[in-house]
Amino acid sequence: MPEVRVVCFDWGGVIVRICRNWREGCERAGLPIHEAAGTPEAMARRRAINAEHQVGRLACADFFAQVAHASDGLYTPEQIRCIHDAWLIEEYPRIDAVIDRLNATDGITTALLSNTNASHWARQHTGAGGFAAAARLKVRLASHELGLAKPDMAIYHTARERFGVSAEQIVFFDDLPENIEGARSAGWRACLIDPLGDTATQVEHHLLALGIDLGLTANRRAG
Repeated sequence: MPEVRVVCFDWGGVIVRICRNWREGCERAGLPIHEAAGTPEAMARRRAINAEHQVGRLACADFFAQVAHASDGLYTPEQIRCIHDAWLIEEYPRIDAVIDRLNATDGITTALLSNTNASHWARQHTGAGGFAAAARLKVRLASHELGLAKPDMAIYHTARERFGVSAEQIVFFDDLPENIEGARSAGWRACLIDPLGDTATQVEHHLLALGIDLGLTANRRAG
């Protein structure tokens, strides 16, 4: 089996903890939870708008306005922006150490392949409100910049070309089964991550099974 040359991460649910549903987003933003916004029909409308947002067809301001309109006046565009901002919660413990160790490993390139949007993407920094771990990844690819989103097969082929390696030399971590299936169909080695668990330890264990020992688990036990 070819050696791993690229270790590629999803962002939300692997590197950064995110809200998993509309109710959680409203709670974190300090906004009321209107039951009418939680119906299957309302969720389907938001998913359709979000799909356009994630591939760059909607600017963030237009996204906020369209989601507000789809809520039949239950939320204003400014309130949608607050929910959107609250969606990114915090980085998972030790995931930054995993990335740093991979960056220090000869022959490995770290990467990011995320379904995201411009306003969230801009928060990959070390300043206030930022999430610095993802910014340390060597190659960062975003759906809104590529005009493609997972699990569309085209995004995996585009990413592989950017990485400059064969599909079998990529290992990919994502928290959604459909994205893992897409990556595997493209020939990548892909590992499903449980976003409710310790994602750093999960990544370490998957890498160890592939022959990449970062030494972090042993060091933590020794400490």
